[in-house]
Amino acid sequence: MTPELSYSGDEGGFGTVESVGSAGVFSQVMGLVAATLGFLTLGAYLGRHLAGGPSLACFIVGFLCFAGLNFARGAEGPAITLLFAGGLFLGLGLGGGLAEYAEAAPGAVWQAAAATALFVAALGSAGYAVRRDLSGGYRVLFVLLLALIVFGMVTLFVSMPAANVIYAVLGLAIFGGYTVLDFNRMRRAGMEEAVPLAAGVFLDIVNIFLFFLRFTGNRSS
Repeated sequence: MTPELSYSGDEGGFGTVESVGSAGVFSQVMGLVAATLGFLTLGAYLGRHLAGGPSLACFIVGFLCFAGLNFARGAEGPAITLLFAGGLFLGLGLGGGLAEYAEAAPGAVWQAAAATALFVAALGSAGYAVRRDLSGGYRVLFVLLLALIVFGMVTLFVSMPAANVIYAVLGLAIFGGYTVLDFNRMRRAGMEEAVPLAAGVFLDIVNIFLFFLRFTGNRSS
């Protein structure tokens, strides 16, 4: 059974940030993020033996689930189902690779997870503490993300010194920025934005974890 996001009151439906309070929005979003991370963990365990085509297929399905959230606005049941399904399928897609990391460098995964938790907690707290609306930064970060993707494609064909480290540092900077903006956005968000915000924070966490894993994995190896 999917969680119920609606609140009673004169507004009906989800309610606004004024009616439920920013703390209510924050707790709802982080509750959904925690649940989605749980599905990611389950998927990673179930998919620990997947590789190649099946792993890639699960990864693609996971991102399609998140893309589908754009068409499920206002329908909390389907939106939450897509959110949890996206977490599960991303876990299935990542499971095989994480299992290889854990076998080659047992401490790498846990170190990356701990670094991710501290990184997100610090930047999330900073973003939430800022009262000014920082949403204009999303455009800048989107352009930087496209540039990072291009840089990553170039490094596949051109040998560059420390390209892997540069790529990881830039990735952490960009998704660290997204984390600040997403938590800042919670200050003004209504409950109708809980699922999209949860999806954004979840993807921030996953990407930050994967970039940290590049550091811990390389150092351990």
